[in-house]
Amino acid sequence: MSTATLPLPVMPDTHGHFGRFGGMFVPETLMAALTDLADHYDRARKDPTFQAELDRLLGDYVGRPTPLYLAERWTEKLGGAKVYLKREDLLHTGAHKINNALGQALLALRLGKKRIIAETGAGQHGVATATVCARFGFDCTIYMGKVDMERQALNVARMRFLGAKVVAVTAGQATLKEAVNEAMRDWVTNVDTTHYILGSALGSHPFPMMVRDFHRIIGVEAREQILARENRLPDLLVACVGGGSNAMGLFHPFLNDEGVRMIGVEAGGEGILPEKHAARFQGGRLGVLQGTKTWLLANADGQIELTHSVSAGLDYAAIGPEHAWLHEQGRVEYTYATDDEAMDGFQELSRVEGIIPALESAHAIAHVKKIAPLMSPDDIIVVNLSGRGDKDVAQAARIVFGEDIFKM
Repeated sequence: MSTATLPLPVMPDTHGHFGRFGGMFVPETLMAALTDLADHYDRARKDPTFQAELDRLLGDYVGRPTPLYLAERWTEKLGGAKVYLKREDLLHTGAHKINNALGQALLALRLGKKRIIAETGAGQHGVATATVCARFGFDCTIYMGKVDMERQALNVARMRFLGAKVVAVTAGQATLKEAVNEAMRDWVTNVDTTHYILGSALGSHPFPMMVRDFHRIIGVEAREQILARENRLPDLLVACVGGGSNAMGLFHPFLNDEGVRMIGVEAGGEGILPEKHAARFQGGRLGVLQGTKTWLLANADGQIELTHSVSAGLDYAAIGPEHAWLHEQGRVEYTYATDDEAMDGFQELSRVEGIIPALESAHAIAHVKKIAPLMSPDDIIVVNLSGRGDKDVAQAARIVFGEDIFKM
């Protein structure tokens, strides 16, 4: 049961703070652009015309609503709670990321900006951004760490086919954090002509709020669907957490439902040792990274630590500020799954349900494997299947079978 006092206040405040987290920690050159973006977004979300166009495209172009699927064979195998999967993997482009990319593309039209930049880790946000740029005729540049490009080669090709320029980032660890750095440098230089479609519930205000709001459709649908199927709310929600967009989208519409427990699953990597994981609540600390104050992995001198995860989308040193606040409030529990546990979940869901999950989602699957057998058959779990695993098949084949499928 949550330790939070319900109902929770509406967050963030007018300055972008979730309690002591969030805010706007950016160069002066970006302050005007962020303030303008916040103003445009505030008007857009109150504008019935904007919302109607977003709803139309989410349905006709993206493929919403996504099903809430009862995983009968997996439920039987686990021998405990009834498990439903929220099938974000069935969306156009293969993951939840398109919800936010589409919403921000419509905002870019209102801002009058025709050039779009984005960062990407696992490549799904990059593909989603490239997709909406093709749809609206925007110029598109995606920054991606060289390490992530190698393990997500399929998504790199997809972005290029969609017309995006994919820029390899070789600095530092050459993963998601460095890709964000390069995207922000670009934005500082070209802020008058460029909109930055940030891919997770991270960064400076208003991005954590906007990204959350564009993904709330996940939880809104799940709530309606589970009530229609079971005539009651679920006992537990589970989602993987990198920056935290898919989890925030599922959790937010349920935050004031006291009987609904929520668990976010971070990347435990090779174990909770320095530079071997990306589980921010396992030994992390309060700090500022890439525009926001939040919980992150840093050493005693405040230097950001290296991270590791088999999943490129969870391999990031900071968590979204609203997640940090929800953790502090005790409303959401946060745990982790290791690389090995995620790979086991990846294989189990594939073989038992015929659904290959993204390695990010496989972390949530791994935790459900642990907790469902401890619950009653009368209990209900909804787990967010945030993306499909096509992009991870080559990497998984090397790990599981010792084969490079591109050389077979």
